[in-house]
Amino acid sequence: MSRSKTSKSWLHEHFSDNYVKSSQVDGYRSRASYKLHELHKKDRLFKPGMTVVDLGAAPGGWSQVAMEYVGDRGKVLASDILSMDPIAGVDFIQGDFTEEDVLDQLLAAMQEDLADLVISDMAPNMSGIAEIDQPQSMYLVELALDMANKVLKPRGDFVAKVFQGEGFDEFMKDCRQSFNKVVIRKPDASRARSREVYVVAKGYKG
Repeated sequence: MSRSKTSKSWLHEHFSDNYVKSSQVDGYRSRASYKLHELHKKDRLFKPGMTVVDLGAAPGGWSQVAMEYVGDRGKVLASDILSMDPIAGVDFIQGDFTEEDVLDQLLAAMQEDLADLVISDMAPNMSGIAEIDQPQSMYLVELALDMANKVLKPRGDFVAKVFQGEGFDEFMKDCRQSFNKVVIRKPDASRARSREVYVVAKGYKG
């Protein structure tokens, strides 16, 4: 079957994308790595020695960046329902983090420590139908926030991808109830036509 014009257009855009080219040169697993670099530059998310939980981590682009910043004294715990090739220093737990046994594995890997930072670049498989995609994307980011409420230290931070649309304002209200400062960022590495933005929530109230 021949590819549709839309598919061919996306492939051309993807492979001519400067961030895609840079990721291949820099050894990152996805162009999304540069979004996290930009967010850190703006909001100073990482410090050496931190414990970071990366939700929906596969293929590992954000875990790679987190590991660079936290260093050998830090800890990066990644989780996804998909498999992920190993990354030096990153503890990966495959499974649905909303299930008790997977959560228990994550907590055990944290060695009874709480997280300084929870990050999530999760998104559903997009159908192109907003009435389907938006509720699914909001469901995922709400799960990420719920997880952050379980594992963050007081004054810890939370960063997650969220799509603007139905449910967005209510989600932001929930974030403000749990954190002292909440801002929205749109990194340059995020495609301009995408409705995706990133919520940066700092100072978990615990």
